[in-house]
Amino acid sequence: MNPPYLNRELSWVEFNQRVLAEARREDLPLLERVRFLAISASNLDEFFQVRIGGLRILQNSGIKQNDPSGLTPSRNLVLLRDRILLMLGEQYRLLNETLVPALRNQGILLLTHDQLDDARAAQTAATFQEQIFPLLTPLAVDDSGETPGVPALQPIVACRLADPANGATRHVLIPIPETVPRRIAVSTDHGQAFLLAEDLVAAHAASLFPGETVEATTVFRVTRNSDIAVQEDDATDLADEMEEVLNARRFAETVRLELASGAPRDLAAMIQRVTSAGPKEIYRIDGPPGLASLAELASLPDHDHLRHADWPPQEPPSLAPGESLFDRIASGDLLLLHPYESFDPLLRLLDEAADDPDVVAIKQVLYRTARKSRVIDALIRAAENGKNVTALVELKARFDEARNLDRADDLRRAGAQIVYGVKRLKTHAKILMIVRREAGHLRRYLHLGTGNYNESTARLYTDVSYFTCKPEFGNDASLFFNAVSGRSKLLRFQRLVPAPSAMKPRLLELVTGEADRARQGLPARITAKMNSLQDPELIAALYEASRAGVQIRLNVRGICCLKPGDPKHSKNIEVVSIIDRFLEHARVFHFHHDGDSEVYIASADWMTRNLEKRVELMIPIEDAPLKRRLIRMLDSFFLDNTQAWQLQPDGSSQRVSRAKGQRGFRAQEQLYLAARKAAKAREHERAMTFEPHVPVDADRPMD
Repeated sequence: MNPPYLNRELSWVEFNQRVLAEARREDLPLLERVRFLAISASNLDEFFQVRIGGLRILQNSGIKQNDPSGLTPSRNLVLLRDRILLMLGEQYRLLNETLVPALRNQGILLLTHDQLDDARAAQTAATFQEQIFPLLTPLAVDDSGETPGVPALQPIVACRLADPANGATRHVLIPIPETVPRRIAVSTDHGQAFLLAEDLVAAHAASLFPGETVEATTVFRVTRNSDIAVQEDDATDLADEMEEVLNARRFAETVRLELASGAPRDLAAMIQRVTSAGPKEIYRIDGPPGLASLAELASLPDHDHLRHADWPPQEPPSLAPGESLFDRIASGDLLLLHPYESFDPLLRLLDEAADDPDVVAIKQVLYRTARKSRVIDALIRAAENGKNVTALVELKARFDEARNLDRADDLRRAGAQIVYGVKRLKTHAKILMIVRREAGHLRRYLHLGTGNYNESTARLYTDVSYFTCKPEFGNDASLFFNAVSGRSKLLRFQRLVPAPSAMKPRLLELVTGEADRARQGLPARITAKMNSLQDPELIAALYEASRAGVQIRLNVRGICCLKPGDPKHSKNIEVVSIIDRFLEHARVFHFHHDGDSEVYIASADWMTRNLEKRVELMIPIEDAPLKRRLIRMLDSFFLDNTQAWQLQPDGSSQRVSRAKGQRGFRAQEQLYLAARKAAKAREHERAMTFEPHVPVDADRPMD
């Protein structure tokens, strides 16, 4: 009999339920609740594009094989639809019955066109004519229901028009371009008021069709399948092939049609026809489609009292102001916990490298970068300054492909060497290597991390950065870059553990080692933090370790296919998830190893795709103080009784409750306070230390 295994997709939906639950919390600031609602909607958008899209491909291919949880693609889709319909109902009830009234009480009004008085109606009419009308491109629907491609993820106004001259009716669609703000500001005597762009367009649609009457309107939104892969074996130019994939996604198969519950019947039928949406793709909603756009409201200026107090990233106490990053790394390894500690040292290191005449080469993997990326800017400057710059730009980074194509072109024009990933694998490793000439020798400085080289998300995601110049790590880094650029094998590594060649075997070895020690009566423990746990072999190994007596604690943010609480398989396994103001993104693994702790950080989750189908890195942390710091961080998540959820045997989650009289403990808050305390202590120490000015030439006699 196979060991128990929770369904991957349903597990993800339960994760998103935890996100939505934060939006329901009355003890959170109002705009934070709005933000969590927007995040839950954004998550659903991507889930439909990728996971539902992938299941539809399997279903259409006639595949009826059960997944590890025992579900066929068709049965999985049925269960997911039922579960997501419940979630959608909860989202819109929360918006309409709770958040909109609460926003109104705070002077933030979300209005419909019917609620405008004459003066404001005139004002918004002028806004429509001057700022929106020139950008609109109506799409006519012919008698067969065909129309030019209906764009995805944009609100679209559907209209029924009548010609008074002959009584004929027809249908048209008016997509709202992305260049039009979703919410149009409306002047008000008190507070702030907004009107949805599609509501304003519907109200003034007649101005687009002179001589015709607008009889009815409704708004809808389409989500299309984005699980379209690059055919690398047939691609002579990966960049060109990716352009084709991006174009194909714009009008791929419909996987979701968001349609207003009160849409006129003829308009609903026409929309279903032109989008090729079947009954199972239609999701009726009681409000505006695309709730992810509520993130704009959550970021409104002048409403700081409705948000969490700011937690600015702290300067690492082990880094002196103005100190060269090369000098600091040469003096000893550096480990940073983001966003509690600033991401700026990494940016400073790149800036320093770009301008340092002793730096001869920079090699870096770029998976997701910021829109205005200081990382890319530094690499461009380095190339222009004559450094040998090699950038591995992953074009298969889903939803970031277009940006990566553009920035790769910028780097190439500056003289950098560009590698477009590895054939048939995504390169997801987070590694930077800087080669510097020092005293006639070459020294390699490394940054290895769990997160992307993206200074924007570095303020929102929790990640770990590790800086070192240890020779054995540098040798491995050179082997890594030679492998991904020269298509050689990922072999002969001394410290770094790469996927797909070595990471999964090493993890299985580490788990099995703890099980063996438990059978010998020795203390055996595993504590691991990751985004997702799905790989069947690793889950089976964890079950076996649990049966052997290993105490296993797992901090899994999202998907977890391991079933906790099973008396036969997982009685010694605890699974918690933290949903808080920062997105938990770090991957950190601790194996007790008979008291000689082995601690790793990694770019990879414990998913088959990461371990077998991606180029990833797992990095051992060897310095004892850095190990202890990571272990303390891991421990804090199992003390959290404020933002933690405990996974239940049926795959649902239950918020960790506080015992009577127990003080609240919030892991992210404690990690931030610890970073702030350390930064202030170092600042105080520097303030109490006198540094004399030293003459430039100490041997020069004084006048």
